[in-house]
Amino acid sequence: MNGPLRTNPDFLTESDKRAAFRAAFHAAHLPMAMLGPDGRVLAANPALGRLLGSDPEVLAGAAADHFPALALALDALAAAARQTAAAAGAPLPDTRPVRPVRRLKHADGHTVWAEISLTALAPSGVRLLTLTDVGERRELRARLRHLQEHDPVTRLPNRTLFFERLAAALTESATGRIGLCYLDLDGFKAVNDTLGHRLGDRLLRAVGVRLARSGDGSHLVARLGGDEFVLLVESSSGTEELTRLAGAVLDELQRPFDINGHRLAVSASIGVVERECAGTTVTGLMQAASTTLYWAKADGRARWTLFDPERNAHRMTRQSLSATLRPAVERGEFLLEYQPIVSLADNTLRGAEALVRWQHPQYGRLGPDRFIGLAEESGAIVPLGRWALAEACRQASRWRRLYPDPPLYVSVNVAVRQVWDSDLVRDVADVLEETGLPSGLLQLELTESAVMGSAGRPLQALQELSDMGVRIAIDDFGTGYSNLAYLSRLPVRGLKLDGAFVRGFRTARHLNPADETIVTALVQLAHSLGLTVTAECVEGAAQAERLKRIGCDTGQGWYYSRPMPADRMIQLIAGTLRRR
Repeated sequence: MNGPLRTNPDFLTESDKRAAFRAAFHAAHLPMAMLGPDGRVLAANPALGRLLGSDPEVLAGAAADHFPALALALDALAAAARQTAAAAGAPLPDTRPVRPVRRLKHADGHTVWAEISLTALAPSGVRLLTLTDVGERRELRARLRHLQEHDPVTRLPNRTLFFERLAAALTESATGRIGLCYLDLDGFKAVNDTLGHRLGDRLLRAVGVRLARSGDGSHLVARLGGDEFVLLVESSSGTEELTRLAGAVLDELQRPFDINGHRLAVSASIGVVERECAGTTVTGLMQAASTTLYWAKADGRARWTLFDPERNAHRMTRQSLSATLRPAVERGEFLLEYQPIVSLADNTLRGAEALVRWQHPQYGRLGPDRFIGLAEESGAIVPLGRWALAEACRQASRWRRLYPDPPLYVSVNVAVRQVWDSDLVRDVADVLEETGLPSGLLQLELTESAVMGSAGRPLQALQELSDMGVRIAIDDFGTGYSNLAYLSRLPVRGLKLDGAFVRGFRTARHLNPADETIVTALVQLAHSLGLTVTAECVEGAAQAERLKRIGCDTGQGWYYSRPMPADRMIQLIAGTLRRR
């Protein structure tokens, strides 16, 4: 007969079957007990005795509820069955198998984790109880979870565990408040780069130890990555608790670290955030902490900085403005206002400075101090400056058509980035050709810091513009580098004195002799070089008279007129000519 030997259970007598079952029951490695309908233990195998530390013979014949471990196992089964049935909407009793895992006690007191199951064997009500030891499996899972949730370098909780705890704290805080100290080590990169990553890791581990013992130890300390750590106070009592904790952290870290023969000094910048849990999200809290950490670094490092809603609102406004600058140019949200420039000798109108304004749909009318710096940082100054140049030249050309005598010039501010990042010479040439404005009626104003020391491309561009007939003026003269040697090399036609000098002698009663001496010297220097001088911020008749006596050529300021829209500028020109 070929093939494996097969046995036919029909060949076994009932007695043989019972003997085989008893032998398998007692020899099995799986802990088992047979329970009668009344809950008594009919039999228990040696494996169950070893698991619970009880003699199987003692277990047999007694009620299961006399043994705490068996009673707990049966209670767990009943509870799990009810829970399963309720979740499924099924009526009790539910016959579907359940296998809860519970912590049982061995006779000597140590914990046994077991998966419990109960199987009906016969209509008579006899059931088979099995307990599977899952302790090693749970321990392995716990070790793997610990590895997943802890940083291998510092052995502190990592990002995963931190964000779990943070999310839980927002809903479970005992005080309804939560706080963070978000810190970054100052100077750690230098240690890593010069002494190596191995020593850097040991330094991080030592930092983690000190952070863990800061404060009263009730907070969670986590490493988020790199040299960034965070301390979470899950039930904060208020801002004072968080700032006190931040101070304790700084005190802990200020002492040098002795690692592998190296004495290392590091400090930390800390962003502190404390607020109510209600209405707070994980994302919002971390954004606030990150922003405040940036402030701490910007404020000088080695310090903590508390989150300031007003400062954050200003930052958000800056970000919003910066992000929408270029689209705003395309949408036509900018406009120009014009401030007259007047001859001090005879009070006649000579020209006007074009000043850009942003008619923001959310923040209203914004002056250049709110957005020009952002435009220069982002590069949006190039399209904005190109638009302002074209618009100002169109208006000046209109003045010339309506009132050709005397010819009025328009003065336009130019940022140094426009010289570097665009073809300013080509832009000016194209605009002059398009608008028909003579080049001599266009003045470009650059700040002193932008033109002093100019070389290469900027100097070449200024020279080409001057050769075209465009006037070049230095704005805010006297407050920048003041390297006067460059004045003889630059193609400059005029200087605009910074208003700080002019304000110094508003009236005879508040005369500042030093300011008058400086202005007089600057005017004499400019005239000796063939340059004209315009005084800014003229606010009164006494100022205008003394500037005239000193020798300033033109002035502008509120004494003559505030900046005005283009249509009102037309009216001013018309009225000035009628008075003549």
